[in-house]
Amino acid sequence: MPHVLIIHEVADYGAWKIIFDNAAGIRKEAGERSYQVLRYESDPNKIVHFSIWTSTADARAFFESPRLVKIREEAGVKAPDFIYLEELAAGIL
Repeated sequence: MPHVLIIHEVADYGAWKIIFDNAAGIRKEAGERSYQVLRYESDPNKIVHFSIWTSTADARAFFESPRLVKIREEAGVKAPDFIYLEELAAGIL
């Protein structure tokens, strides 16, 4: 399954999280199937969003859409770095 890793800084985590949670429906509709949100231990406004998607094309279309650019601006996202990944192996130890 395709994965997306996004690393970005936000102006305020609490404000960002509200907007992120409110966008769950449009993320699901676009093809996001699961996600994890993490933040740097040393910087609570540095966010890592790791998600699984139906396809890389769906993820790119969503993250590069004008609608999402506007949502990111409203959420105070600064310079997001999008990394599109294909799973090679997985396991539980």
